[in-house]
Amino acid sequence: MNRFLPFLRWFPMRGDTLRGDLIAGVTVALVLIPQSMAYATLAGLPVVYGLYAAFLPVMVASMWGASRFLHTGPVALLSLMSAAAIEPLASRGSDEFIQLSMTLALMVGVMRLALGGFRMGVLINLASHPVINGFTNAAALIIGLSLVNTFINVPMPRSEMFLRDLWHVVMQVDLAHWPTIAFGVGTLVLLSLLKRFMPKLPGVLVVVILGTVISVAVGFEKTDSVSLDRIEDADARAAFARFTELETALTRNKHEQGELRMKATTLARTEAHDYTLEAELLRLTGEEQSLKKQIYGQRVAVYRHALEPMPGPDGQVAYRAASGATWLDPVWRFAGTQDGRIKLSGGGQVVGNIPAGLPHFALPPMDLGVITGLLGTAFIMALIGFMEATSISRALAAQSREKLNPNQELIGQGLANIVGSFFQSYTVSGSFSRSAVAAKAGARTGFYAIISALGVVLVMLFMTEYFHHLPQPVLAAIVMSAVFGLLDFKTLTHSWNVRRGDGVVGGVTFAATLLMAPQLANGVLVGVVLTILMFLHGVMQPRSEVLGRTKDGTLAGAASHDLPAISEHYVVMRFDASLVFINSAFFEQAVMKALSQFPQARAVLVIGNGINQVDATGEEKLRALAADLKMAGVTLMLSGLKKQVREAMARAGLDDVIGQDNLFPSKDIALRTLAERYDRGLA
Repeated sequence: MNRFLPFLRWFPMRGDTLRGDLIAGVTVALVLIPQSMAYATLAGLPVVYGLYAAFLPVMVASMWGASRFLHTGPVALLSLMSAAAIEPLASRGSDEFIQLSMTLALMVGVMRLALGGFRMGVLINLASHPVINGFTNAAALIIGLSLVNTFINVPMPRSEMFLRDLWHVVMQVDLAHWPTIAFGVGTLVLLSLLKRFMPKLPGVLVVVILGTVISVAVGFEKTDSVSLDRIEDADARAAFARFTELETALTRNKHEQGELRMKATTLARTEAHDYTLEAELLRLTGEEQSLKKQIYGQRVAVYRHALEPMPGPDGQVAYRAASGATWLDPVWRFAGTQDGRIKLSGGGQVVGNIPAGLPHFALPPMDLGVITGLLGTAFIMALIGFMEATSISRALAAQSREKLNPNQELIGQGLANIVGSFFQSYTVSGSFSRSAVAAKAGARTGFYAIISALGVVLVMLFMTEYFHHLPQPVLAAIVMSAVFGLLDFKTLTHSWNVRRGDGVVGGVTFAATLLMAPQLANGVLVGVVLTILMFLHGVMQPRSEVLGRTKDGTLAGAASHDLPAISEHYVVMRFDASLVFINSAFFEQAVMKALSQFPQARAVLVIGNGINQVDATGEEKLRALAADLKMAGVTLMLSGLKKQVREAMARAGLDDVIGQDNLFPSKDIALRTLAERYDRGLA
């Protein structure tokens, strides 16, 4: 039963265990609640979806996972990857965007569950440490920089190139909202001070409460909703009207696509094809992408129009071009549209209304075209999330001497995402910060995670209204503080010092992730492919060297250590790899190159202690090489071959071709025999 219901290991629970889990659960909940809201904004979702992701997925992962310390829920990296994957398919914050986030969570969950069920946790080894380190550094930098626009309260265009979007944000620095910057910088400073001088306090919760109180006190949020004709500035009115037109066109486009897809589905049931309909769908899809780009560009353009309120002739407020701004009398800027009206903001951005209540059951949309488009990213997210969770679990298990089962952890993480996707949760994974807090607070079993999730339930039921005035720059600063702590360039340098190739892989992965952002998954793929290529290069051209004898009598590379050859009558060389199809040609070249340096040599000894196996191609190469050398008056000899290699040669009859007297159990016996045969003129 423990195998299928791992949480049964928690019971029976002693009093001190329950007390430790209760304290740890409450402590983690104080961090989880504000963190989950912050990471939801990073995923492009309303903050309430962060709370949803911190409810059922937390419970399921703790009950079916392998680690008693690992805390699952929203995390920064997968939040950003989720937003980047869905943004090309739907407008950020729209209902479609939210639904696709649930679909992506379901896909990631199914993949993790399948990997765990088929015991494929070894796939984590496809990504080497330099790849993960390079990717993590780049991702942390991207996550932090992606919040700069929230930090200064300017819009950020969303295109296929993150660095270009970031440049657009930098170019708007003259439009920065100074109260917003004050909240962001103040939050970063306060988090740093609390971590240094009061580490036991839940710093994240402290800054959230303090930020909300100050926001209410100073009236940080100032909003208004007006009709287009209340905008007196003609340029601003034209820009706002253009934005409204584009949004209306996008809505109409989506509606037309929905109708055509319904028709296509109906036709598919009768196995009929309407190529005109399919062509129209392709046209609408292209038009949709074009409209999204125009909307993002227009959002940046309209934000430059600064307005100030004035009394209209009919006594209602109108807006004209602003002449200046102060803290008490700020300019008003475009904030969006709603029901055909223009939303304006004269202050900073706050969380706003959070619906109270628990998430309801809903099936994620299962559009085959969308699933196909998200498949690659979902697989990378499944692996990256698992690597993140595994590294956290291993670090904590090393301290507690806990035995881990990576495949069981995959199952727990998979079930958490699957169950969560049916209850409005986006993709979740293991969190290092919350897991470390739990371990430090004295967690004994995974029951502490359930307690933390119950704390989220209390917030969703009774306290959401108190977060209305929470400033968005406070949430941005919380994420920045968390992810910038992940930057670790020293490890990249260390990889370079250990092995130049590893340093190159880490550096290329870092650069590729930055350049290819927001499609972060591509950076991992580049790193994995480069790692495999470098591995194959090492296998294709393994170390092989002619040996000489040092002063103390040991053997070493003649060229590497500037040693004279052992003899002019025979060549001694080392081959440090299995003799298989991928390097058999290189083996032949190495032998022939060594012989070319010693024209008087009548034998070549290959010290084969490093040959772990030989395949059919390698055996054939040895057979042909032995015959060719024999015709040239040179004898091929081998020493130190492992049992499995000797057995393979015996089954192929190769030992008879080479000669039993030319196969030696050790290099010492081989060297003595060579000296007797050739150096003493006995051959």
